[in-house]
Amino acid sequence: MDARFTAEQDEIRGALRGLLRRRCGPRELRDALDTPAGHDPDLWAALAGQLGLPGLALPEEYGGVGCSATELALACEETGRVLAPSPLLATAVLAAPLLLALGTEDQRADLLPRIASGTLTATLAAPPATALALTCGNEGEWAGGGRAGGVQARLVRGAGGGTTAVAGAPGGAADAGAAWRLYGQVEQVLDGHTAGLLVVAAHAGGFARSRTLLFLVSGDAPGLVRTRQTALDATRPRACVQLRDVEAELLGGDEEADVLGALARLGDTVAAVLACEAVGAADRALERTVEYVGQREQFGRVIGSFQAVKHRLADVYVQLQAARSAAYYAAWAVGQGEQRVGGLALAQALEALRTAAAEGIQLHGGIGFTWEHEAHLYFKRATGDDLLFGPAHRLRAHAADAARLFERTEVSV
Repeated sequence: MDARFTAEQDEIRGALRGLLRRRCGPRELRDALDTPAGHDPDLWAALAGQLGLPGLALPEEYGGVGCSATELALACEETGRVLAPSPLLATAVLAAPLLLALGTEDQRADLLPRIASGTLTATLAAPPATALALTCGNEGEWAGGGRAGGVQARLVRGAGGGTTAVAGAPGGAADAGAAWRLYGQVEQVLDGHTAGLLVVAAHAGGFARSRTLLFLVSGDAPGLVRTRQTALDATRPRACVQLRDVEAELLGGDEEADVLGALARLGDTVAAVLACEAVGAADRALERTVEYVGQREQFGRVIGSFQAVKHRLADVYVQLQAARSAAYYAAWAVGQGEQRVGGLALAQALEALRTAAAEGIQLHGGIGFTWEHEAHLYFKRATGDDLLFGPAHRLRAHAADAARLFERTEVSV
């Protein structure tokens, strides 16, 4: 492994940092959070038009840049530094890889170029920690499991009048007059209130042929109700998505596709990207704190000169650098196709961000607790990601279970 950044990676990071410095300062961030969408469309247009960020990890044949998930993770480190609110995570990290991996050629040719250009945003409508196998296996009942809850999918025949279920139909193409319809609800869908396309995980088949499938639902589909939710972390807008007998298209057109495996593989990439994003946020939180303690005076001297303050910041720095190393390795590993490394890196990065944000609030004194200061936004990002994709101890426990770390083995002598 060569730990050095390539010239292309340095160029991507530098260009993105410069654009975000100009377009996503503290005031612009606050203004974006107060909009109905929760992000600045002009910033998204700049990220897509000037840098091609939504298509960074998409093949050139679909209008993308042709880079790997490694470059996307490093780019997200820069967006994490400023807590940039944008549909990047939902579109480029959650939805686009599933379209690329499972979609038919027609679906890819229709959707991926629009995603790469930034004209179409997308998201994954599924509980992320469970569906992506971050904290447990994803073979459970999170998509409905044949019982009430989650989202249920049924194949119906709808020719003009009423609709009837197609009993035992093996697939979407088995009956020329049949169509898939979805009913259910998904909470905490990232950018679910604004996404032009939803990739919805739903349960189909009842107990007899129980399986989880992925479906494509247009953002303006009849029967789709989307409500923006009040979130602890306002920089990650999310929505409650209700599907009331909504017509949907089966992703890939094949009911026998390994959907759970694809989601689990995606989960490792998502964890690596989130780890880099958290490292960027922690780095900026520490940077701001160091700047402040070098200016604020107490007892006739700057507080940064006190040994106790130096020790606390040194501890944060060490934890941050360890998390950075883990995040960079995870970003490199997913680019090489290696699995089972993202969850551990994410756990370490989330803990580093929480520590850096908490120490920042404490060392900023009275102003660190105010709504007007940005310190609380970094702490809320750490807590919000911990709730949405973790928590850290479950990320580690799942990694240990997957590696069979604590299985007892008997050695015969």
